Amino acid sequence: MLGYIWLFFILTALIIGGATGRIAEVGQAAIDYSKMAVEIAISLIGIMALWLGIMKLAEASGLIVLVSKVIKPVTRRLFPDVPADHPAIGNIAMNFSANALGVTNAATPIGIKAMKELQSLNKNKNTATNAMCTFLAINTAGVQLVPASIIAVLVAAGAKEPMVIIGPTILATGIALVSAIITVKLLEKLPVFNSTQVKQEEEPECLSN
Repeated sequence: MLGYIWLFFILTALIIGGATGRIAEVGQAAIDYSKMAVEIAISLIGIMALWLGIMKLAEASGLIVLVSKVIKPVTRRLFPDVPADHPAIGNIAMNFSANALGVTNAATPIGIKAMKELQSLNKNKNTATNAMCTFLAINTAGVQLVPASIIAVLVAAGAKEPMVIIGPTILATGIALVSAIITVKLLEKLPVFNSTQVKQEEEPECLSN
């Protein structure tokens, strides 16, 4: 789907550029912004490598286990179906930490690993559990205390006051986080979204076959 969206943008730009006689400017803009994209990507390599390295050291040193114990009261309420000492809790904790520091690219592989751990607890592999939906909702909200990636992009783009984004980011992501938690906890109580009930409804059909 995303490929079709980009194709639509490209074709629209070419058609409008050709119709207005500014096709050369469209081509030049594509070249200029391609160069800018590469420069911004390179400027982000340092902070991404640093945080991924920290994540690897945290895993090897046992820090993940320590963090999971610290946030145990929170995870127990958010993920009541996941054992407190399960590896998923540690990965969820580190994912939240990476998101909170604004290093969302580094949080992605950790989030994938956490989801795999949650899937290992899933008895019905074709249906997401409440814990998986809760984690996805919170991860999508992406609460950030220090939007490091955004600040790095602003610095690379030449912004004079890149730190000004911190306040609005905390407010916006905080509201998104609260909304995500409330929504997912309300929806999981509805029968139509109850994975246990779905499984029970499917079993008679399987037996009849």
